[in-house]
Amino acid sequence: MNAFSETEFDLSAQRVKEIIDADEAELVDVREPYEWDAGRIPGAKHIELERLAGRADELPKDKPVIFLCRMGRRSALATDAFRAVGYDAYNMRGGIQAWAEEGLPLEPDDGQVAEH
Repeated sequence: MNAFSETEFDLSAQRVKEIIDADEAELVDVREPYEWDAGRIPGAKHIELERLAGRADELPKDKPVIFLCRMGRRSALATDAFRAVGYDAYNMRGGIQAWAEEGLPLEPDDGQVAEH
């Protein structure tokens, strides 16, 4: 097991907040634009899952990357794919839904988790 991981390559929302607050990883939201617009985690980078492979060069190889989506399924696919090509990648377990349920901040101020 590595320094970030709680269970293999999945991290809780609370652990992701700690890591992001310490600027120890890049947070990448792979949801659709309407989901991003409804509510997002401050500081996250938005790259839709279907565009992720073509924009991989925008992600650091020298710093961990944490992927998130609504519930954690799409971001788990991204995590597996990026780990397979050498990235130090992680999945936020439960996605932005878990983040919101923990009462962690969303933007804009009236941000919410959109249905997928």
